Amino acid sequence: MEKHAKQAVIGTVLVIILILVIGGIALVRYLSPGKETMSLADYYKVPAGEVLVILDDKIYERNALLSDGQIYVDFDTVVNRFNKRFYWDSGEQVLIYTTPTQVIKAWVGDASLEINGEKQVTSYPVVLEQADGIFLLLDFVDQYSDIRYQAYRADAASGEVQRVMITSVYGDYLFADVKKKTQLRTDANRKSPILREVAEGEKLMLLDGGGSQKNGYLTVMTQDGVRGYVLNKCVSEGYYEKVESDFDAPVYTSAADGKEVLLTWHVVTNLTANGNLAGLLAKTKGVTVVSPTWFSIASNEGAISSLADSGYVNTAHDLGVQVWGLVDNFGENIDSFQVLSSTTSRERLEKELVSVALSCGLDGINIDFESLPVEAGPHFIQFLRELSVSCRRNNLVLSVDNYVPAGYNRYYDYAEQGVLADYVIIMAYDEHYAGSAEAGSVSSISYVENAIKDTKEMVPAEKIVVALPFYTRLWKETTVDGVTILGLERTPGMKDAAAILEENDAAAEWDEETCQYYAEYDKDGAHYRIWLEESRSLSEKARRVWQAELAGIATWRLGLETEDVWDVFVGGGE
Repeated sequence: MEKHAKQAVIGTVLVIILILVIGGIALVRYLSPGKETMSLADYYKVPAGEVLVILDDKIYERNALLSDGQIYVDFDTVVNRFNKRFYWDSGEQVLIYTTPTQVIKAWVGDASLEINGEKQVTSYPVVLEQADGIFLLLDFVDQYSDIRYQAYRADAASGEVQRVMITSVYGDYLFADVKKKTQLRTDANRKSPILREVAEGEKLMLLDGGGSQKNGYLTVMTQDGVRGYVLNKCVSEGYYEKVESDFDAPVYTSAADGKEVLLTWHVVTNLTANGNLAGLLAKTKGVTVVSPTWFSIASNEGAISSLADSGYVNTAHDLGVQVWGLVDNFGENIDSFQVLSSTTSRERLEKELVSVALSCGLDGINIDFESLPVEAGPHFIQFLRELSVSCRRNNLVLSVDNYVPAGYNRYYDYAEQGVLADYVIIMAYDEHYAGSAEAGSVSSISYVENAIKDTKEMVPAEKIVVALPFYTRLWKETTVDGVTILGLERTPGMKDAAAILEENDAAAEWDEETCQYYAEYDKDGAHYRIWLEESRSLSEKARRVWQAELAGIATWRLGLETEDVWDVFVGGGE
């Protein structure tokens, strides 16, 4: 009996020991880090023919393309993240990139470029087309963009995956040094697979706002673009290090040389009107540029109509005045989007403008494209890019007329205009226009001040010209059944406006809010209102221009003014 009891005790002890051993082994296994490894190929799962993109410190949402050993990045990523000056004409299947002096073209699958019209053979095509869009050779993009990259080749033996690290955002990044050899894991868990061993002294980038600590692990990226997790205790305190660009940005030379501009537009509707220039300029003072309305887009294929006259240019030059020929898009049946979105028609427009400018001795070209549809915005800017190259090469001043900056016209891209053009002209008038819901000033002082402030946020001050009006609007209000109906009676110039007040015995009083003289009167059952433009109001506007140290003033239009206003402009707004 005693023997059986001893055996039972021994058996129980052995069972307990076995349980403890098994439990101990399980506990050791539980507490011990996992030793399973995972190759990068399994971790990233990059399909054949594609390249993983690590953009700045994140895995990018779209892979690049691998073709003939070369990396190609999709067009949308290029223009939205790297360089907006790449332009794709989907209709004519041509990629265009402009520098300050070159227009560079490439075609799908063609191992050549055209630079300023001359063919050059390349080692690889710059553009490839896939079912999901076009892709650009990264080497070509890198040549013209403020990025840098490092590519890593796939290696089946080591498990390396085809990937490329691209830096496009510069500044302070957070790093830490490995102070004790550890493992880079797939998750913040010691049992997760090991991606690689991390050596002491290796430098890691801390991600997600400083490493995003979880379970004692930090989110990091190795120098060759592998994201993962390491034990916090194995790395040093984080420190910031500046990642700087080494890109040499292109230099866009400009004719804006610090000289004050006083431009006036001259409305020319026929060749005979060109002969009036000398008489009109004789009544002015200080004018440095005259811009005749000579050119219009005449066809959707990019042809222009012209009233250019070399004799007119000679007359202006004899008076010490430059001539910038104006081109508009006001013609009937002209589809501005069609003209600008077609490379063929756009280039024809550019070539015809430059050709006639050179043939008649113009000093510059003034672009006045108004009421462009939103979808024409990118094509309008491309037109300016290409035209600016020709103007730069031929010593022609390029100026662009614009509305006052507002949310609805952002697609005119004033900031890019400020790079490309010599002068960005802001038409600080038509605050109240024919379709306005209420009567008001054409150009109140606050309207001008806001135009200056908003434009300076996008365009260098030395390139900004503010256009002021030599006209006003006479508003007519009638009341029918208790309802006031607003109408526009006339749009008189300065002389005609003064005559209207005299004819109707209306007294004008100075309005401090608009910095204009204001008058109203009743006639034939209607009530009339008018905010005047004259030397005092224009002096207030001009003073704001000089205080902001802008390039100068433009005036719409020659012949509508009274002679005394020129003293205001010559006096520098004082």
